[in-house]
Amino acid sequence: MRNLIPPYDRPPLSKQLLSGAWDPPRLALRSPAETRTLGLDMRLGTAATGVDPAERLVHLDDGTRLPYEFLVVATGVRARRPSVPGADGTDGIHVLRTLDDALALRPRLRAGRRLVIVGAGFAGTETAATARALGVEVTLVERSALPFARVLGDTVGGFLTRTHRAHGVDVRTGVSVTGVQSRPGGRVGAVLLSDGSMVRADDVLLAVGSVPNTEWLDGSGLDVEDGLVCDRFCVAAPGVYAVGDVARWHHPRFGTSMRVEHRTNAAEQALTVAHNLLRPDRPRAFAPVPYFWTDQYDVRLQAYGHPRGHDQHVLVEGDLARDPSSSPTEPATGCPPSWPPACPRARCAPGGKPSPPAPRGRRPRPRRPPRGPSRRTPPSRPLTWRMPDHAGPWSVLACPGSGVGTRGHGP
Repeated sequence: MRNLIPPYDRPPLSKQLLSGAWDPPRLALRSPAETRTLGLDMRLGTAATGVDPAERLVHLDDGTRLPYEFLVVATGVRARRPSVPGADGTDGIHVLRTLDDALALRPRLRAGRRLVIVGAGFAGTETAATARALGVEVTLVERSALPFARVLGDTVGGFLTRTHRAHGVDVRTGVSVTGVQSRPGGRVGAVLLSDGSMVRADDVLLAVGSVPNTEWLDGSGLDVEDGLVCDRFCVAAPGVYAVGDVARWHHPRFGTSMRVEHRTNAAEQALTVAHNLLRPDRPRAFAPVPYFWTDQYDVRLQAYGHPRGHDQHVLVEGDLARDPSSSPTEPATGCPPSWPPACPRARCAPGGKPSPPAPRGRRPRPRRPPRGPSRRTPPSRPLTWRMPDHAGPWSVLACPGSGVGTRGHGP
């Protein structure tokens, strides 16, 4: 991929950046001065087109052949663009994966305009919440019966559906898009659904997943299967590592291969790979408890573990059956917008300020998830649980804005 923009944080794209609360400079992971101190040879606007692991050479699109001792593949993913009749060449069709994507959509989100979002995953539902706060009329189209049900179960999926409907989103589940109608002049005018209905639209956001950026590895001999396949040390071949959304590695704790598209996973995986590069005599397996979060309206939903494939979801905190319209209007947490930090085990102290790290050489004792109902955590404080390093296939879900949490048992 060719990227002209220095590294930036992506989670705010669908929230603070899209709402206009933040401007692009605030997304930078490091200031220009901090980047200069690293002494990087950062070649923005230059794409890798191939790699020769035997010769340890990376081929660039400007004709350069770049030798390496170690190669870290961190090419991430791109937004999936499904083939929709009538969508090609129609103005007003969007995806949301990059800063440019968000900046193209942001000026379109004005009160009274109509936005159709196809796909009720993280990007789709977060954008729906942001757009509704701006006064946009939102229709959310999801092929499944409930948003997030495949990952988090019907109970949580139903809660999120009710929450969006309570905030004025027209949620249409169990249907798919069959076509797009354009107006004179080539702008989108309506979306056709599989149930025969038509939804008027000024803009359409396609939020239907992503595709790993691995095409440049074709012919390299590296194992590519929905990402770059690695072992538990994130090694794809001698001298070749992968990190982030593009990495499919063997997770020794869960005993399966997985690819995780969450910010905290990318940050922790990079730390592990950096250690393994510097200490090849003492490599560390990458075996985190996966973590993700999403902010929608007054709800912050957090999950630890590998939620897919569970046969049971147990409520441990709050009431998922309550009326979502009764939620407080304040944000789900008093933490700063950058919370949570890269390490998901960090906690927030009262008042929303991140707790200081433990002194070097002393690690706080991890705690198991609560096994039953406990007192409700006030909405101004995030509800998080720490997972022990020896944890098995558990997952923990928390919705502190509503005082909701669930715990899933692995099969």
